[in-house]
Amino acid sequence: MRGGVNEPTYGGALSFMRRRYAKDAKGADLAVWGVPFDAATSNRPGARFGPRAIRAASAILEGDPQYPFGFDLFANMTAVDVGDCALDYGNHDAAPREIERQAKEILDTGATLLTLGGDHFVTYALLKAHVAKHGPLALVQFDAHQDTWHPEAGRIDHGSFVARAAIEGLIDVKHSIQIGIRTHAPADHGIEIIHGNAVETLGVHGVVKKVLKRVGKKKAYLTFDIDALDPAFAPGTGTPVAGGLTSREALMMLRTLAPIDFVGFDVMEVSPPYDQSEMTAIAAAHVAMHCVGLAALRRGTK
Repeated sequence: MRGGVNEPTYGGALSFMRRRYAKDAKGADLAVWGVPFDAATSNRPGARFGPRAIRAASAILEGDPQYPFGFDLFANMTAVDVGDCALDYGNHDAAPREIERQAKEILDTGATLLTLGGDHFVTYALLKAHVAKHGPLALVQFDAHQDTWHPEAGRIDHGSFVARAAIEGLIDVKHSIQIGIRTHAPADHGIEIIHGNAVETLGVHGVVKKVLKRVGKKKAYLTFDIDALDPAFAPGTGTPVAGGLTSREALMMLRTLAPIDFVGFDVMEVSPPYDQSEMTAIAAAHVAMHCVGLAALRRGTK
């Protein structure tokens, strides 16, 4: 589906940015997919409702040229919403395999995948699917947490997926970077960290300069935990941490990461039960829209 739409923001089907729902992504340049899984959450649950909330909030992003890109993101890029990952709620052990398998099916169509979560453990399975196609990737992670706690065998935990990815060689740690970190973990696995307080000192352009230098020409995966934002901008999340990014800072950073060759994106940890006035979902929808914009720019859209 190309081009914008003219439905009222308060009506119509709540697919992501009004994209056509499809059973698969064949023929599409971009596929938007939800993974409603939150069994790995360590604190407040509810991220299983994140994909639905982000889709609903994205209705406000109507068919006009999207700010700050200034053009119709879908003018030259076909995008579909392929619905949600099918998971058995009573068999959590099977979830990682199923997420990876179903993600691979989407990637095999040739579409770039934008995933809406779900808790951050989901990203581990997504990385496995992307690495199977592209090889080890640079990880660009916006987050309040390093997620590098020691991964016990068989454990399903959103606080250790980065450590697992580093140990298994899914990510190239020499080209990986985390932005907005405001907690401590036992190890960094060689990943560069831009702490939350450093963002104020460096400014948006200083942060982006570090990210671009770190990633270089390496193919990359972008994961955005909504708790990278300060709770003032994103209260609806499982493990909120004060002192985070403003939504404006985060979106400005994302827009200027266009030189990076991102092969996949996700937006995680939106927990609607703890949201207020849909502000977290709205922020997440704008983050996801910026991911769409980056994909459009890589296609040469102007």
